[in-house]
Amino acid sequence: MQGKDWFVSGDGQHQICKSAKEWDLLRENYRLYRFLTEIEDVLNDVGDESTRLPEIRMLVRQLIINSYWVQSQFLEPDPKTGNSVLLLYDELGFPLTVQTVAFAPGTTSNIHNHGTWGVVAILKGQEKNTFWRRTSTPEFPDKIEKVGEVDLYPGDLISFTPETIHHVQAVGEEPTVTFNIYGETDPKNRFEFEIINHIAKKF
Repeated sequence: MQGKDWFVSGDGQHQICKSAKEWDLLRENYRLYRFLTEIEDVLNDVGDESTRLPEIRMLVRQLIINSYWVQSQFLEPDPKTGNSVLLLYDELGFPLTVQTVAFAPGTTSNIHNHGTWGVVAILKGQEKNTFWRRTSTPEFPDKIEKVGEVDLYPGDLISFTPETIHHVQAVGEEPTVTFNIYGETDPKNRFEFEIINHIAKKF
């Protein structure tokens, strides 16, 4: 069964989006270099983020369907931290982050945004995404509140805006492995949120 395509807005509202049929995305010899070139074309040719993200989700799904290599490229979670990151492409001046991430069962990330758009595909295991939104007050300008959550399974994709705040937890009995692609991060707008004291600090 084909996975779902999710979109999460800056205020934590999430919705299922229309996705291309898998048989329409089958390609011969579709490799990472072609995917990266097509992503760059989208970024150069499509100015509006609301139009870009559906195109990028489609390309990510196309890559996952056609590239066994990408699906097999991940590290086992580190026993101490509970996670691992494998950078799949690294070139000076290249504005994208392309990586796989593995979380041991039960591992939970901090609450954060990315300061850029992102698309994440679940390759193995299960992941719970919890979404937050800012509820600033004069006393606590960085206060946030939980607004929803969604469970993701292999084949699901989820996409974010730069302002989207979330945290993830690996659920189930096996490690969760994801393919992640992010735009160029604006470090001034990437934060980790602490909900006890209602503060945000640079990630």
